[in-house]
Amino acid sequence: MVAPHYATPSRAARAIVAHPRLILAVWLLLTPVAAYFALDVESDNSVDRLIVENDEDYQQTRAFQTVFPEGDYVVVLAEGDDPYAPEAVARLSALEAALRAIPKVRPISAWTLYRESGASGDFRAFATGTSLLRKQGLVGDGVLGIPIEIDAASREELQSLLRRIDAAAAPYVASPRPFRAIRKIGGAYVDRYLSEETRRSTLLYMPLFGLFVIALNLFLYRSFRTLAAFLVTLALTVLFTEAFAGVLGFVRTIVSSLVPLTVLVTCTSTLVYIHSLYVAAPHGMDVREHLAFALRNKLVPCTASIFAAAVGFAALGVSGIRPIREMGFWVAGGMVLTWLASFTLFPALERLLRTPTQGDRRAAGSGWPRIVEGIVASSWRWRKRLVVGAVALMGLGLAALAGVPGVVEPMTLETDTLEYIDHRLPIYQDTRRFEATMSGLTVTEAWIRTPRGRALDPSILRGLHRFDLRLEADPRVASATGPTTVLRMLRYVRGQGDRLPDEPASWSKLAGDLEQLVLERPELRGSIDLATLDNLRVRVVTRGSAGGYRGLRDLVERRWEEARRDEPALAACRLEVVGEGILQAKIAHYLVPTLAESFALTAGVIFVAFLVVFRSPAARLMAMIPSVFAILVMFLVMRVAGISLNVATILIASTVLGASENDQIHFFYHFQEARRAGTEAAMRHAFLVSGRAIVFATLINAGGFLALALSPLPPMRQFGIVSACAFLLSMIADVTALPAALWLVSREKPA
Repeated sequence: MVAPHYATPSRAARAIVAHPRLILAVWLLLTPVAAYFALDVESDNSVDRLIVENDEDYQQTRAFQTVFPEGDYVVVLAEGDDPYAPEAVARLSALEAALRAIPKVRPISAWTLYRESGASGDFRAFATGTSLLRKQGLVGDGVLGIPIEIDAASREELQSLLRRIDAAAAPYVASPRPFRAIRKIGGAYVDRYLSEETRRSTLLYMPLFGLFVIALNLFLYRSFRTLAAFLVTLALTVLFTEAFAGVLGFVRTIVSSLVPLTVLVTCTSTLVYIHSLYVAAPHGMDVREHLAFALRNKLVPCTASIFAAAVGFAALGVSGIRPIREMGFWVAGGMVLTWLASFTLFPALERLLRTPTQGDRRAAGSGWPRIVEGIVASSWRWRKRLVVGAVALMGLGLAALAGVPGVVEPMTLETDTLEYIDHRLPIYQDTRRFEATMSGLTVTEAWIRTPRGRALDPSILRGLHRFDLRLEADPRVASATGPTTVLRMLRYVRGQGDRLPDEPASWSKLAGDLEQLVLERPELRGSIDLATLDNLRVRVVTRGSAGGYRGLRDLVERRWEEARRDEPALAACRLEVVGEGILQAKIAHYLVPTLAESFALTAGVIFVAFLVVFRSPAARLMAMIPSVFAILVMFLVMRVAGISLNVATILIASTVLGASENDQIHFFYHFQEARRAGTEAAMRHAFLVSGRAIVFATLINAGGFLALALSPLPPMRQFGIVSACAFLLSMIADVTALPAALWLVSREKPA
């Protein structure tokens, strides 16, 4: 082994070792401030948190909502064998009355429409005699629905109103007879569930990771004082990382809940690299001098790896999806804090706690030199097969991701928020049943701007009605609700059917009827801007994603152009496709290209870091072999296991690349130390100095992320399992494909 003691400790390293109490005092003085800002970070999984504020669709949707303010929607479903029986209708009416008693909550049911309209005949015949009520989510097969609009001014008020709705419905949920069950669905309930489970998952994996660190630390270093130094450093690093998010106003989502774990894993790995070198102090050497040396020796590789990871995660800032962009900056800030804590707080704690070295206590891994000899020899013996096998597996992984024309379809991206919920849960099953039997839940708004004052023009209303009919004729559309829907309902309750006449002469009277209705009934004004009479809306509810962002926009715009050809009056109007549905669809539109860009930026930054640290051109490229191998083979594992790409698992490539490159930087840094002695000596030296730390860091990465396997959220669970596999694959490549490639490039033979 070539001795690494070629660099003298710097003045800064000696100063840190000489003043540990001052350094610890500074960190402890800032801790209460950090705790204040950390507690200010909230959870929010709503759609309006997903798109960046400068996005054009986001801005248009917000402009639309200033004209047509709307609240959140949930639906209460009463399911029974005969929901139209008198006792069932009475029970439904009592439930609706209890809900209506809540301020800012506006429920409506088919029974209320029947009663208030003065319609004649049997209620069952009224409810089932038209498709209008089914499309509005009011009736279904064996189900009566109560759609509820919630007018909440803030997310906190929304959660408060949801709790009051739960309380009002609780007696009916507990005792639903004569119904079989009373269920509650809606985006607000999905968001609440995701927020609660995200918070619960964080509280679950943090203690699990703490136990993992305790067990690993005691196994490696067999010292409670060393354990205390690790735990204090980790705790303060995570606390200050959360405070960083609180200062910048970030919120915690299903994606950003990965931030504390990523910071914990990176910080623990860095501490292992530093402490493993410190523990290896030669007998008789001054401990303070050796600690200063360890800091100096690990400064370059640790700084390069943390810098590369920080800039790589910051590259996620190119994303148009707000949680991913915030996560990138959040982790980047955590990386900077990790570096500060690792090179200031941790050595100060080592000094104050007098953590033992190998001269005081024997650490784990005494048999590592024999393992290194085996790695060096076998990598030479099987060098060609190892490299060819690694390339073949990477090719299969690439094919699993991108697909093979005519053989394998490329992996698809899942962006439906409901798919982030366990399919066995009632909220998932009830929502899917509602979509299949009554209506959809993906709402997109068609915002029609008319010439000033012409919103109630008969010819424009006639064209708008044709637009509605063309939309509803598309099998992807569950319903299209606009101003003329009120007229259709009016004709239906009068016993005239739910179809409107097509001849132009009839529309003058229909326009007058509509104007009279909206003046008398404020609740009917949701589709017409009575303040200026130059804005109309059509709410389009689709089944599923309707082909994504492009498909959804094309669906509405194509039907609009068809309606404009039928009715010349619409030529003077302008259509904007806005709403929560279009924002949700745009997530997938943004996700793949921006993450591809960020991954390319991450790889570029890491390559530049290698360029600065290493002098060998071949080393710059080969240093990335294990990470690329792990990422591509990981996609093969996902394909075989049936794990889909979603908003969490698609981050694995950037996460694995940003975290696993630490191993390669440390390996090649020490490889360069002994490069003049030849490939065999340099390889042996690199594995002896950094090999144990690489194995331990990999176990930390894999074990830490594997804690997410206990999460009840499928994306989080899948992310934990797949990322743990990727880190293990990277370590396997570190000791097989990487040394084999070094033998091939150098063309040297072992002594």
